[in-house]
Amino acid sequence: MQFLTRLPVRRSLDVSPAALGRSALWYPAVGALLGALLCATAALAAPLGAGVAAVLVLVVWVLVTGALHLDGLADTADAFVGGGPDRARIHAILKDPRCGPMGVVAIGLLLLVKHALLAALLARGASAALLLAPLVARTALLGWLIALPPARPDGLAAAVSAALPRRRGRLLVFVLLLVLLCSDTPGQVAGLVGLAGAWFWGRHQRARLGGCTGDTLGAGCELLEAAVLLAIFVALAQ
Repeated sequence: MQFLTRLPVRRSLDVSPAALGRSALWYPAVGALLGALLCATAALAAPLGAGVAAVLVLVVWVLVTGALHLDGLADTADAFVGGGPDRARIHAILKDPRCGPMGVVAIGLLLLVKHALLAALLARGASAALLLAPLVARTALLGWLIALPPARPDGLAAAVSAALPRRRGRLLVFVLLLVLLCSDTPGQVAGLVGLAGAWFWGRHQRARLGGCTGDTLGAGCELLEAAVLLAIFVALAQ
């Protein structure tokens, strides 16, 4: 909760590497809580119309997460575009705290896409998508940490990955995926898209960097959330 959100919890500046690794098992639970907050926001804002409700949901989404993953998306867009095939240059750009033009464009486009999809889904009464998107994306975060090596030995991903209980993590990801695939249409769609998207982005991270970083994990979380929203909208529109 302390790492993935800005919700008021008891904060400790002295977090051991082992505790940091174990906490990754709770990423899906944090995603479910975030989804529940988004559903509650949508319900409260429903009288204002789907368009306004979508804006308010998106604002809550960004504020509660502290734009943590949007920052990763911006850095990743700058690095993957500006770094070209040079892996060392990609890493150098990822470490640069400044946001370049591609990062700004990536954030703007993603927020536009999310708003359009949220408005369309809320107009259809498909608020379940608001619960599923954060849950699937943060389950994918756990999956990437299990499956991919850290791209930098001194990065955040390396610190979490080193102490992550992998056997329990694999079991948790498998159970959650099975539950989604055995649920209704939105859940099945979210599970399938989450599985495909996680595999694609994991392969891309390995190809470009040899593994994952905190920034590329955040970027994948944002992209997968948008992909789940889009897939559920398409499925319901049939």
